[in-house]
Amino acid sequence: MITVIGSINMDLVVRTDNFPKQGETRLGDLFATIPGGKGANQAVAAARLGADVTMLGVVGNDAFGRELTENLQNEGIHTASIKRVDKPTGIANILVSDQDNRIIVVPGANHEWEQEMVLEMERIIPQSKVVVFQLEIPVGMVEKGLAICKEHNVQAILNPAPTDDFHEGLLQYGALLTPNESEAETIWGAEWKKAIQSFQNQVIVTLGKDGAMYPGESDAVYVTGYPVEVVDTTGAGDTFNGALAYGLSQNWELAKSIEFANAAASLSVEALGAQTGMPKRAAVDERMTR
Repeated sequence: MITVIGSINMDLVVRTDNFPKQGETRLGDLFATIPGGKGANQAVAAARLGADVTMLGVVGNDAFGRELTENLQNEGIHTASIKRVDKPTGIANILVSDQDNRIIVVPGANHEWEQEMVLEMERIIPQSKVVVFQLEIPVGMVEKGLAICKEHNVQAILNPAPTDDFHEGLLQYGALLTPNESEAETIWGAEWKKAIQSFQNQVIVTLGKDGAMYPGESDAVYVTGYPVEVVDTTGAGDTFNGALAYGLSQNWELAKSIEFANAAASLSVEALGAQTGMPKRAAVDERMTR
């Protein structure tokens, strides 16, 4: 079983020809409300590939909270560990333009974690094969979850996004870190490519259209990206993490899991919305044979 511990948001997506400058107003050509949140996205990505997935998170006792929980259930994800609170469900305001995006997250209920959620982690993590975390929930809860994974020798993946609350103490638990390029630079500085060489089998950096890279025995190993017609890059990293968790849950070697995740992420950018383009296993297998 894969357990995802993290955020559940409603994405409020606006598409425009050009990002507005400071103080500028521009017209958009699309608005949509799409289920999101890095945690929920990663859970959906793994479930689409055929994994047995449990989601731990917090939503508001409102229409968005109900809709998001039902969406996860429709994907075959176990939702009994999702808590409802009297706070607004989290949202992400996503502006899409020219094959790129800018995102503002309002955490809402995602920051309403209490001690009972720690007890839930203590109950579920020992039953899990792989546990996936991000940083859109309180970092203290992430650290407690990572400690439980280490205690029970459960593989953990930490997607350090956003990096605002990341600290070096999170590295002590042996989780597999999956930053993108800008996140890697925030954590290790401009020379991050050299810095991660001391974290073999613990760091994978996603490179967008250029694929991914990770430290090998003597030098960096690059996994080449796929040529695609990009519609929306939102959720590509989440697809990568969900697919990586799937591969590791299948007892694949890390290199094979990374190659599989890279192919899955390339498929995800071909549709609007974080979850819309997340592929099934057959589609990923087909892309990898190209």
